[in-house]
Amino acid sequence: QMSFDSLLYYILSVTLVISSMLVISVNNTVYSVLFLVLCFIASAGLLFLLDCEFMSLIFVVIYVGAIAVLFLFVVMMLDVKVTSSFKDIFKYFPVGMLLCFVFLSELALIFFDSFHVNPYVDSFSSNVHRNWYDKIDSFTDIESLGQILYTHYIYQFLVAGVILLIGVIGSVILTVNYKTPNVKVQNTFRQVSR
Repeated sequence: QMSFDSLLYYILSVTLVISSMLVISVNNTVYSVLFLVLCFIASAGLLFLLDCEFMSLIFVVIYVGAIAVLFLFVVMMLDVKVTSSFKDIFKYFPVGMLLCFVFLSELALIFFDSFHVNPYVDSFSSNVHRNWYDKIDSFTDIESLGQILYTHYIYQFLVAGVILLIGVIGSVILTVNYKTPNVKVQNTFRQVSR
């Protein structure tokens, strides 16, 4: 009988494989970036299932929140024309298949060298995972990181926040063009004196 964690693992794994194949096969670049975001979210879910909560949240915050949005803005600003790449697929097919064969054979060698059949269970796919957090009284990754960050390194954390705030304010000031006649400018004296 399959547990909920195993079912979620298989769903996220299939989602990750299919979306990563769609990243390189879709013609529209905006859809490609959106499938890349789906790849990042599925891999973050897999890391969360492996009890790596901090890495999972870092994946979501950094990769999805910053890098994928940056890719999406660049793709939308460049206005890349959609071209059909299927006419050139046979030109690159032999070299691509050779590289694919080499890569998959290396993966197979690593896989069969690193993983062994469990002698206690007949199924090859069963891998016993012991949750040590139930056995040992300890903190999770996020609790220990938060305790260290907000007690020992609070001044450095606050300085990093102020630096990021200055960067956000500077980027907003640099993008405003005051020379155009229809720009709405905020009058702070009039706003505060109400």
